Amino acid sequence: MEKILKTELKTSVLKAFGSSGGGYISQGQGYETDSGRVFVKISHKPKARKMFEGEMASLEAIQKTNTVRVPQPIKVIDLPGGGAMFVMEYLKMKHLNRHLGEQMADLHLYNQKLGEKLRKEGNTIGKGAGHSESHYVDKFGFHTATCCGYIPQVNEWQSDWPSFFIRHRLQAQLDLIEKDYGDREARELWSQLKLKIPEMFCDVEIVPALLHGDLWAGNVAEDDSGPIIFDPASFYGHSEFELAIAGMFGGFSSCFFSAYHSKIPKAPGFEKRNKLYQLFNYINHWNHFGTGYRGSTLNVMRKLLK
Repeated sequence: MEKILKTELKTSVLKAFGSSGGGYISQGQGYETDSGRVFVKISHKPKARKMFEGEMASLEAIQKTNTVRVPQPIKVIDLPGGGAMFVMEYLKMKHLNRHLGEQMADLHLYNQKLGEKLRKEGNTIGKGAGHSESHYVDKFGFHTATCCGYIPQVNEWQSDWPSFFIRHRLQAQLDLIEKDYGDREARELWSQLKLKIPEMFCDVEIVPALLHGDLWAGNVAEDDSGPIIFDPASFYGHSEFELAIAGMFGGFSSCFFSAYHSKIPKAPGFEKRNKLYQLFNYINHWNHFGTGYRGSTLNVMRKLLK
């Protein structure tokens, strides 16, 4: 593996430093190279390249907004026995502070402000595209598939957010539950709930926002220059989606949320939609980690039906 890294990175020096680490999906290791330090994620899963390519595209999209720092993505490399490696900038990180709340709001407002600027200037999107690397996006989705965990997500562009979210997030996850568990109660609750979801978005204006897509505490930190986010599964969606997982498992202070909402105030119906977005994360965890998340999933579905 290290021989492949040396060749692909065109470096004569490749020296591991620090302890290797990792989680459920991939392992990670820092290396010294001729060009400085890099961080390498390794996964032996069959769809590792697709997963890492989605992460790389997500980092590139967030980086272009200049709103919140991400590691500089470098390269995805195939492993000869299957799987892949993802090389990125090494950042020395520590726990975060309140500034991330403001920066995430800036990220979510970036596309909206771009659209407002284009309208003020009277430019068409095509005309504006020649002057900036960033183009206004008026649909929900992303230009490539991304993975939330190791599960690939379809990001086909759609003009209607509830339709996108129902089809490509909730239905896609529940199809996996049906395939693996055939859970009758989940099936019955979902058949009722999906009819009620559109009414949760009545009178809410949703401008597509570039999302990190998996903003739990394990994917955020900071260095001496400020907050950093990493391991994204980006797409253009409803900004509220981002806050669901941030509030589920701890790690974000009240300062984070108050700073965020000082820039993007809660819209009417926020709390119920927050539960809806939490539902996606509970189902995703059920699919990744098993039936320990079944009870939480079904409880949220019942609450949403009240």
